[in-house]
Amino acid sequence: MEILTRRLDELAPRTVFDLCRLRQDVFVVEQDCAYPDLDDRDLEPGTRHVVLVDDDGVAATARVLDDDDVQRVGRVVCHPRVRGTGASGDLMRAALDAAAAADPTADVVLGAQSPLVDFYGRFGFVPDGPEYLEDGIPHTPMRRSAEVDAQRR
Repeated sequence: MEILTRRLDELAPRTVFDLCRLRQDVFVVEQDCAYPDLDDRDLEPGTRHVVLVDDDGVAATARVLDDDDVQRVGRVVCHPRVRGTGASGDLMRAALDAAAAADPTADVVLGAQSPLVDFYGRFGFVPDGPEYLEDGIPHTPMRRSAEVDAQRR
């Protein structure tokens, strides 16, 4: 499996298509959330797309946004064919590397689907606020202190 970390316009058109298709298939269709996935944040100069590619195309993807004082990980998704293989861990490690490369002093935040709080906890994230509903799915705000990353180096 190959890991790419790029701005959207640095990815091959087929990779962008596959990335968008995966997000649509999982978030909009599988999770039944009608929402505008293609927001302008994908195109921001500071946004990095982390993409795991295997022989069958895009296997997993996440995006890392530069939100001034924090790095924000979002749109974390794995194709059903790679769930349970460790791909999600590879994806998160690559997303955290991208966040640290952009700003090693910034905390990293994300909105975890609440059943995945323990998964993100394995990467140093802790709940950082009350649970909320987003598109009918319970989410928990989480934060990973920049100090966690510094201690692991």
